[in-house]
Order: sequence, then C-alpha cells, then structure tokens
Amino acid sequence: MDGNGRWARARGLPRIEGHRRGSNAVREALQGCRDLGIRYLTLYAFSSENWRRPQDEVSGLLGLLATYLKKETAELVKNRVRLRVIGRPQDLPENVQQQIRRTMEKTAAFTEHTLTLALSYGSRQEVIEAIRAYAREVAAGREDPDTCSWEVFRRYLYTRDMPDPDLIIRTSGESRLSNFLMLQAAYSELYFTPVLWPDFTREHLFEAVEAFRKRERRYGMTGDQLRDASTPAT
Repeated sequence: MDGNGRWARARGLPRIEGHRRGSNAVREALQGCRDLGIRYLTLYAFSSENWRRPQDEVSGLLGLLATYLKKETAELVKNRVRLRVIGRPQDLPENVQQQIRRTMEKTAAFTEHTLTLALSYGSRQEVIEAIRAYAREVAAGREDPDTCSWEVFRRYLYTRDMPDPDLIIRTSGESRLSNFLMLQAAYSELYFTPVLWPDFTREHLFEAVEAFRKRERRYGMTGDQLRDASTPAT
C-alpha cells in the first residue's frame, strides 16, 4: 500500500494525513474483495524496515492502526471478516497489541473472509525464524531433514494456515516486492499500478483482478500442456 507520503506532499499536507487517507482505501479494498468473493486479503501495513522511519511518523502510523481497528471492529463483525496478523506484533506498543487482540477475539469465529495485516513483517525475518523453528524440531528428532519439502517447511512460516497469494498488487508505480511474502509469492501474479494508495478504489481493485483473470498461469508447464489438461477426455 504505497504512496501515502507522496499523496500528502502533493497536497501540501503532513505525511500522516496521507496515511490517514489511506485507511479509506483499506475499506474500499475490503468491500471490493467481498463483492468479488475473494476470501483472503493481506495488507502490508508496517514492515520490519519501517521502524527506521522518523519516530513521529512511526508513532503516528501505529496510533492510526489502533484507531482504525477500534473504529472498524464493528464493521468487521457485521461483515463476518476475521482479522489475523503475521509478523512480529509483539514489537508494537502495548496499547496497539491490546487493540489487535480485542479485534481478533471478536472476529475469531468467522471463516467467510480473512483480513490479514502484516505488522513488523519482513519476509527474510520470517524465513530465518522458520529455519530456527525447523532446526529445533530436527534436533529434537521430530523432523527428518532428508524428507523436508515445501509442504513440510511452510508449516513453520507465519502463513502456515493461509493459501499462497494468487495476486500481489503494488501501488504508486513501485515495481518490487520489498521483502513481502517472497517465498509465498513464487507463483503469484504481480500487478503494478501508478495509482497512489489513498486514491485506490474498488474500481482499481476490479481492474487488477480482471487483468489477473486474463493471464495464463503455467507453473513451469507450457500453454499447450495446460490446454490439453483442461480438455475433457472423449
């Protein structure tokens, strides 16, 4: 969700106003996913590298997060959207952690839609933590490295009980993953748009999904193989 700062700067506003306006785009994306029947939406809300930003911006961002969750919990419950968090939420201020726990508890029973916030998240950090956890299981004799596979190893990732992303959208004209779900994105379709995140609407989401639907996902095979596999046997 990139471009909040540039959106604010272009209007002569402080950066925090861009982040505040960006919360409207979150509502738009959530509503759009419900309209399209998309069950999982993951938002890269605060990266492990974002701690390097000026302290006043970090404090403002995390304060906005707590405020957003407090205001939107009733809406999430109404629409039966479960909140999840990946990353290191334990690094966040205690008041933010408390609000996250409250919202997660109130939405825990829902299975129709899942909103996942990546908070203090970094893909390399995730992989290192997964390797450490897997190594401890090997040392304890509960895992055999000779039989390790992707399906085995993914059980140690933050996203262990989530599907890998089909589509990753990057706003504001940036064209990189920025340490986001790098292993899980091995076969994701990538969509880059110049639209700044605060201006991102349901219509922009629909455009991204329509572009995704037109792509041929081959997973290492040829197009002919895929077409043959989808042709009914006679």
